[in-house]
Amino acid sequence: MNMLNSLKHTSQNLGREINRAWESLSEGWHELLSRSNNSLTHFKRSKTGTAESGGALATFPSWSLLAGELEETARDIVVRVELPGMDKDDCQIRIEGNVLYLSGEKRFERETDESTYHVMERAYGAFQRSIPLPRNVNIDQAEASFKNGVLTVRLPKEGGDKGKSITVS
Repeated sequence: MNMLNSLKHTSQNLGREINRAWESLSEGWHELLSRSNNSLTHFKRSKTGTAESGGALATFPSWSLLAGELEETARDIVVRVELPGMDKDDCQIRIEGNVLYLSGEKRFERETDESTYHVMERAYGAFQRSIPLPRNVNIDQAEASFKNGVLTVRLPKEGGDKGKSITVS
């Protein structure tokens, strides 16, 4: 009887630990999905490197995260996007209305064809990402820079936030 109680107690403890682990895992996935919902980006592969041609890109993921942030200061809207493995010449920026469009291509480079990949988590190919802007911006004064794999786009706000008194006549 004592052994049966001990087994029952161990089973209950194990069940609680599994539930805690599952809740933690679920919470982590929920946060990852909610925070990175817009950064999930589809990479379209060119005709070379597809499954039909037997290229290495056929087994690489076609979806990846382009993590970013959008910050509003008193004067500007600042957009930063991580673009690892890319150069400034690999991306284009377009603004239409209150949406910033970022497009480009992340190219696959391989030192040798005589190797085997065991982990393939990076996506390659052409992509486009849209980032809604919270305010109207002055497109003519927009500036972009690229440093350490991070694209920074600084967009001056249109009109400013300064108050103005109006006399009633």
